[in-house]
Amino acid sequence: MISINFLTVFIAALAAFIIGFLLHGPILGKVWMKLANVHPTGKEKFSDMIGQMIWNLVANIVTAAALAVFIALTANSPFLSSGALVRGLTISFIVWIGFNLPTTSIEVIWMGRKFNLWLFEAGCSLIVMLAMGAIIACW
Repeated sequence: MISINFLTVFIAALAAFIIGFLLHGPILGKVWMKLANVHPTGKEKFSDMIGQMIWNLVANIVTAAALAVFIALTANSPFLSSGALVRGLTISFIVWIGFNLPTTSIEVIWMGRKFNLWLFEAGCSLIVMLAMGAIIACW
């Protein structure tokens, strides 16, 4: 039976949420707003975003839980015997490049999303996935 530490899953999801906030806000927010064609009016309220933030956290929890399963399944793999951190980073990268990147590329291919915005979001999701993988594998 696979043993998953749900506290670690929640912490990884919370870390992903915080990293996403930082990348889309204080660190690279101006770049993101330009790419996404977002023009703040100054009338935005935090209370209007609570629902979206909750769903974002739920999505992060689901992702972290799935990642925890993948990491647990590979715990005894002879191909990933370099240690917990390397295993977490490797599995996270494989999940990102094999699942996240191709599925989100549909937004560019079929839905007309700007390539540069997609590339920005793909880079952010890579950082988030690597952080979650490192937390889950090393905790």
